[in-house]
Amino acid sequence: MSEPIAPYCAFSLHRIGAMVLRYYYLMRSSWPRLLELIYWPMVQMLMWGLLQSYVDQNARFFARAGGTFIGAVLLWDILFRGQLGFSVSFLEEMWARNLGNLMMSPLRPLEFVAALMVMSIVRLAIGMVPVTLVALWLFNFNLYALGFALAAFFANLIFTSWAVGILVSGLILRNGMGAEGLAWTIMFLLLPLTCVYYPVSILPDWLQVVAWALPPTYVFEGMRALLIDQVFRSDLMLQALVLNFLYFSVSVVVFLKLLDAARRHGSLIQTGE
Repeated sequence: MSEPIAPYCAFSLHRIGAMVLRYYYLMRSSWPRLLELIYWPMVQMLMWGLLQSYVDQNARFFARAGGTFIGAVLLWDILFRGQLGFSVSFLEEMWARNLGNLMMSPLRPLEFVAALMVMSIVRLAIGMVPVTLVALWLFNFNLYALGFALAAFFANLIFTSWAVGILVSGLILRNGMGAEGLAWTIMFLLLPLTCVYYPVSILPDWLQVVAWALPPTYVFEGMRALLIDQVFRSDLMLQALVLNFLYFSVSVVVFLKLLDAARRHGSLIQTGE
């Protein structure tokens, strides 16, 4: 019989802090890991920033939408790097064959998830802050000038990234390292559906229904409305928040169920490279 979910709800900030400190030491011990956090967002931002500069100089319509490419790239990286930061921290335990030890310790599953969420923010900050400063320096695009809208965009994107990260972690828990590829690829399946670089109206009608079921779609539509029409669409942000709450709750419940299944089948001590 699976364990009830209720005991998972008690939290210890001390245990969460201990896990965050563990991941901090892992990152600090390897400079390539830190460099990788900055490298890919920087490459994407430079590529799309140069394309944006070309478009600004050669097309009046797109000049009116100045910054949408760079803004889309930066927001997409928040979504992708947020999920990847969560999943990589989880995979660190799988690679080290340490997950069984953690689950036998006083650390509760939801405390483990909370620590992974904190590390997602830390990894994201290390990668994104330098990139946003370079975007300001080279292309005069100030992401922070979006103000409150940026906070709304960030909150919705990070909650989506956590929901996906939690779900992927649960699938890896239950199915082993054979499911590791999901951590690197699943977000790219959402890339064309969330309309990062184009409006939802470009999609076929039946596919628009799928797109509007994904919270990031509302964020990228809201970003274009803000940068092109100078209008902040609070209605889109609220709809995204409701969807995020639903998906996040479902992902946590699924994670706990998959963890129980992994315990019953003994797969917690059979993981590793």
